[in-house]
Amino acid sequence: MEQNVITPGAVHKAILRKELFLEYQPTVALQEGGRCVGCEALARWRRGTDVVYPMDFVPVVEETPVSGLLTYWVIDTVARDLGDWLRNRADIHVGINVPPEVLGRGGLEYAICRANLADVSRQIILEITERGFPDRLGLDELRGLIREHRLVAMDDVDLDESNFIVLSRQPVPIIKLDREFVGSLTSSDGKRLDQISTFIRSRGHYVVAEGVETPWQERLLKDAGVQFAQGWLYSKPLAAVDFKAFCASR
Repeated sequence: MEQNVITPGAVHKAILRKELFLEYQPTVALQEGGRCVGCEALARWRRGTDVVYPMDFVPVVEETPVSGLLTYWVIDTVARDLGDWLRNRADIHVGINVPPEVLGRGGLEYAICRANLADVSRQIILEITERGFPDRLGLDELRGLIREHRLVAMDDVDLDESNFIVLSRQPVPIIKLDREFVGSLTSSDGKRLDQISTFIRSRGHYVVAEGVETPWQERLLKDAGVQFAQGWLYSKPLAAVDFKAFCASR
């Protein structure tokens, strides 16, 4: 039983043993007929005969040294999987999850340059998880990225009152609506849809809805002005070669 316990050390060993791999969740443009505009890179862990998904191991390594190692591994793997392809597809963007504690230390910029992604860095969306928030050094880098018009997203947003306060202080250009928020739309009284519409109009943000599974959810989001979506309604996460084919078909 203890061998199955997920610890930062176990994830560290998994990275070194090359047990991790990436899949890519396509992102489509809701207001443009579902055109594929990019993807989010998602880590998986092939652990024996099982596949461990990020919600089961990423939170375990947050705020540990393994957090940075995992982030830099993702950047290297995206470069191998999609780097050359991105250079020929300036219209495509790739989201990479970045834990707040990694910001402000110089490692992120170094990793992007080392992976030979500097020339396509404006096609990379840095998705900052909402489970934590950067410290002073991290905030300085975040503000710098925003001033440089780099693509930064606040991930897993639920649009409650605290979100509005945080986003107003750090006006990131992209917000990603949490899948639970999206799932609640069909049972809400319309207030949450009004929140989305007001947020888009007043702040001018780009909004990505995660976890879209039904045509009805898609219609509600589209009518609210949401620009982009991810979810099984469009595609499950795909291997790099299959994502490229999906992109070509859309």
